[in-house]
Amino acid sequence: MSKNLIVSIFSVVIILQSCTTKKRIIYLQNVNTDVTPYITNYSNDIQPNDILKVTIGASFSEAAIPYNRQTNTTGGNLENLKLEGYLVNKDYTIKLPVLGSISVKNKTTTQLEETIKNKLLLDNHLENPMVSVRILNSKVTILGEVNAPGTYDFSEASITLFQALGYAGDLTINGKREDILVIREENGMRYTTNLDLTSSNLMENQYYTIKQNDVIYVKPNTAKVKSAGYIGNIGSVLSVASILISTIVLLAQ
Repeated sequence: MSKNLIVSIFSVVIILQSCTTKKRIIYLQNVNTDVTPYITNYSNDIQPNDILKVTIGASFSEAAIPYNRQTNTTGGNLENLKLEGYLVNKDYTIKLPVLGSISVKNKTTTQLEETIKNKLLLDNHLENPMVSVRILNSKVTILGEVNAPGTYDFSEASITLFQALGYAGDLTINGKREDILVIREENGMRYTTNLDLTSSNLMENQYYTIKQNDVIYVKPNTAKVKSAGYIGNIGSVLSVASILISTIVLLAQ
């Protein structure tokens, strides 16, 4: 085996490694931009420790006053709104004025609105009741190889994985994009899944829609782990490769 051939092989290996690294960085590879797929909306069920803002109205606004919590807090900021909200108990119930205990288990905010509205109608509490339910303390925790790890509040009914990662300033160059861990607690069970940001099928996964209290962990890639000394730094790897090549050259002479 000639020295030139060995050098050529070594160069090809380095080039191939560079191509592989590039493929691991780009998001949503091979997405078909000519077709707009149907967007599936995955609903977020209400969970224990959620804080709900429940507003009940009617054709005659004065008639609905007893059905709303009367508070002494001032200002419309989020923290004050949380103090006025209804904490969901471990048994999946909230207690409303006049109506008493209401079950929220296996219900979205929209479904709970319908439940309360139907109760107001069937029990002849109010005519033409209007009900609004909103979760006040939705949050997502993002850890690992992101630019700004932390816990972030969001006021939307739901957000996407990319929106959540956007709160954290996106992944660092050392984030493992093809293996994002999502931890979710729902209905007393803990679920985990691994998502690939480089896959064009990502947006079809139900975990693409982030729910309240989800935890997202971005794992370090191989380069980051090596630089941390867990596997060995790149200098050590190149030194070993250099010794092997030198040995092959000597044996080939």
